[in-house]
Amino acid sequence: MAAEFEVVNSDSVPELHFREAIGADCPRIIELVNAAYAIETFLEGTRTDDERLSGMMQTGRILLAESKAAEDGSMELLGCVYAQVDNTRGYLGQLAVAPQHQGLGLARRILEAAENQLRSKGCEAVDITVLNLRPELLPLYRRFGYLETGIVEEFRPTRQLAPGVQVHGMKMSKSL
Repeated sequence: MAAEFEVVNSDSVPELHFREAIGADCPRIIELVNAAYAIETFLEGTRTDDERLSGMMQTGRILLAESKAAEDGSMELLGCVYAQVDNTRGYLGQLAVAPQHQGLGLARRILEAAENQLRSKGCEAVDITVLNLRPELLPLYRRFGYLETGIVEEFRPTRQLAPGVQVHGMKMSKSL
């Protein structure tokens, strides 16, 4: 049984329900993540697949943000984020919001829910990695309270780089 989390209300999205993903959620997560990361044309292939997602779910958890679909009451997947705990530090990655729901403040709400979950597990700080080829994300994460703390030297992209592209990860951190 998946762990249940808070329900958050908002004007733009009537109700968000947060829960940890289970194996049966994988096809929806893969579809969402690949759609959200389609902008990354500097990497070849898809952002995630069954194998990558399975590995992530073994080392951490995927937090889902869902909302009731008005038509039939089923739960629509609006976003997700990967969360991992390492002693008193947390790591968040692969934050994804469905393209049709971007710009509504969901990324902030998903991050806040994930940070609350990490806090409840004893984390005092959280780290993220932003690709240098996505500089538009730095101001976004700064607004969420994250600060650049260095370069991720051991960074290895999950996909093959497009020919001639060089990429590195920029570490950003936030105290919880």
